[in-house]
Amino acid sequence: MKSDPKIQMPDGLNFDLLPAHVAFIMDGNGRWAKKRLMNRVKGHEQGAQTVEEVVMACRELGIDVLTLYAFSTENWARPKEEVKALMHLLKRFLKNKTEELRRKNIRLNILGQIERLPDDVRKQAEQAMAATEKNSAMILNLALSYGAREEITMAVQRIAAKVRSGALELEGITDKTVSDHLYTAGMPDPDLIVRTSAEFRLSNFLMWQAAYSELVFTPTLWPDFTKQEFYRILIDYQQRDRRFGKV
Repeated sequence: MKSDPKIQMPDGLNFDLLPAHVAFIMDGNGRWAKKRLMNRVKGHEQGAQTVEEVVMACRELGIDVLTLYAFSTENWARPKEEVKALMHLLKRFLKNKTEELRRKNIRLNILGQIERLPDDVRKQAEQAMAATEKNSAMILNLALSYGAREEITMAVQRIAAKVRSGALELEGITDKTVSDHLYTAGMPDPDLIVRTSAEFRLSNFLMWQAAYSELVFTPTLWPDFTKQEFYRILIDYQQRDRRFGKV
């Protein structure tokens, strides 16, 4: 996808070597708030502003797919008030940003158990996806009530059902068969996965798709993450030798 010609891009970035798919594990909202003696919700609110900046940066660069780990299956175990606040922020983002996504030609997609979201949030998400479904410049995946183990288990169940019904031969199951039954079916695997806040793990995120992803772990807390740091990460990514197991 071509970058926006009206945007002045950073020196040192090769637009022929940009990743097609970038994914973020957005970590550190709570710690950002704690450092400032604020309620954790304030950290999530500040983090939502970073989401907007990163989405627009990817659109300006011409990156095809951006995936944001917004809410995991494990996050349902957080305090009820925090979960409620997160759902409110999500609904507000979907309501306020759908028109901008439509104008920027960005298609919204949800990865995860959308049926577990509160009814009003689920309906807002479905409306946003419907309003942007014909957009073609970029895909924005929000991973909501998402867990990679759950995703892979679901894929195995669907494949097993096809084998049992005779629609698929056991010998016909390949890597592509599994990929085609994941939430990300039809999308490229992430070339680059970035995790903020100095945690060094994937936390049940895109574990099948991340087989050959380049990983970056930055100590920056998500609310403090900027597009300038993103540019530096992309320049570093372009210096890596991606051999995919070959010599």
